[in-house]
Amino acid sequence: MKIKILIVFIVCNVLISSCGEEETHPKPRGFFRIDLPERTYEMFNPEGCPYKFEIPDYAIPIKDTNSLSEPCWYYLIMPTLNAQLYLTYKPLHGDVDKYLDDTHTLVYKHTARASSIDEQVIQFKPGVSGVIYTLGGDAASATQFFVTDSVNHFLRGAIYFNVLPNADSLAPVQNYLREDVIHLLKSLEWK
Repeated sequence: MKIKILIVFIVCNVLISSCGEEETHPKPRGFFRIDLPERTYEMFNPEGCPYKFEIPDYAIPIKDTNSLSEPCWYYLIMPTLNAQLYLTYKPLHGDVDKYLDDTHTLVYKHTARASSIDEQVIQFKPGVSGVIYTLGGDAASATQFFVTDSVNHFLRGAIYFNVLPNADSLAPVQNYLREDVIHLLKSLEWK
């Protein structure tokens, strides 16, 4: 009998105490604030490579040591933005069409996740022309590019983040890094 009275007492207390006047609402999903670093650039001139360009001072260039990598392939690691720019260089020997096809294939592999793919033809100076690809949606790499002089040099790049792709939360960083890519390409010189 005492247990029944105790149970009734607990149930009544729970019911009375849960009847408050405040309404509760679920919190909307939020994202972390991203502090973008100030831009200052320094010349990246890797020894033995036929190119040089300016990179942001918050980027750390690291030579690609993967077993499949070739000379003059680099990562530009951006730890404050949790991103990296992969750079691959190919010397041309009359095979520019092969590398153009490879680039097209690599960009369009993202169509399963990309809601759009915009191509912007660029030519910042003689001998430096190419395309910047902007991929919409939750593609793994929202910015990719290639530049070439069509005779001797072919440079390709793609930005990747170390997080699950979410176009909404990554948009400020993607736009910020796209401006750095454009600066890199404007300052590019073949050696």
